[in-house]
Amino acid sequence: MEYALVGEPGDGATLRLDYRAFAYAGKFVVGAPGKTALRTPDGSPAVPDWEPDEPLPPTVEADEFDDDVVAAVSFSPDRTDPTCCRLRYVTVHVARRGEGLGPRLVRRTVSRVTADGYDRVRIAVNNPFAYAALHKCGFAYTGERTGIAELELERPAATPAAESGRDGADSGRYRAGLRAFLGDDRALDPRERRFIAERLGDGSESG
Repeated sequence: MEYALVGEPGDGATLRLDYRAFAYAGKFVVGAPGKTALRTPDGSPAVPDWEPDEPLPPTVEADEFDDDVVAAVSFSPDRTDPTCCRLRYVTVHVARRGEGLGPRLVRRTVSRVTADGYDRVRIAVNNPFAYAALHKCGFAYTGERTGIAELELERPAATPAAESGRDGADSGRYRAGLRAFLGDDRALDPRERRFIAERLGDGSESG
């Protein structure tokens, strides 16, 4: 797979992703944000053997999708701080999750927006798996949340945040973010609870 800048913010670039394979697929047909992707170099299907669980409706043709894409990121300037870039959505093909493709694309996207002159990069996450993956990409919990109970993460554009990355996995901010998921009103599924408990190492799976 190769990295591709699909378009800068304001270019009007879109990606038509199969909603059966990609979370947030509908967000990538919005032209205002910039977009990056990991895609096949020759335009061939990225996951040729994948079989969807449901058929497409009669009004949608499979060849309308950008099936050479395996992961995508959308990004745009923060609405209140033009020196900060926000990663709006990160999505990976359902058949290729767990392979590190999302973090790989996030790192390349951060390098791109750094070259564009941004000082900081932010992203909001709504689950502990994304939280841990982005921590390894240099993001750290800010202690803030969005209005929809997502945790706000941030890193300097040019360097990882302090207390981030693999060597900072037991840092105070990292643990605080994990505990924030436990404190939310949302119902965590057993897999999420186990994931948090394993990383905290203090029996947090109960509750």
